[in-house]
Amino acid sequence: MTKLTNFFKNFRANEAGAVTVDWVVLTAAVVGLAVAAYTSIETGASDLTADTNTFLGKQDPNL
Repeated sequence: MTKLTNFFKNFRANEAGAVTVDWVVLTAAVVGLAVAAYTSIETGASDLTADTNTFLGKQDPNL
């Protein structure tokens, strides 16, 4: 029983995996911000493309 108790004490005190969890959370936050930025840029680019298409559609190439 002593070996098992010592194993659990050592396992609980070991913090090697905590750094991995920190990196996973940090990476997930960066990916979330990238997705939010992409969505914002995509919306703006789509609006700009539509406005440009409308403007060019009204132009007369025979002038």
